[in-house]
Amino acid sequence: MENKLKYRLITGKDDANFCKRISELLDEGYKLYESPSCTFNGQDVIVAQAVILNECDNLDIGFKRTVKENF
Repeated sequence: MENKLKYRLITGKDDANFCKRISELLDEGYKLYESPSCTFNGQDVIVAQAVILNECDNLDIGFKRTVKENF
């Protein structure tokens, strides 16, 4: 059995390929975690979306709090 990461941050150019990557992860049992982020690099919109495995519904609240405090 493949050992999947519980948390992943997917980044890339905001295009159909990025949407396909996220859709494939959703089909594999991941779910969106929080809102996406985006920026502009002077040429393209770059997006980031965190995903977690559905089995990680109880992601440690300390992790979530630490991430928000540090950014």
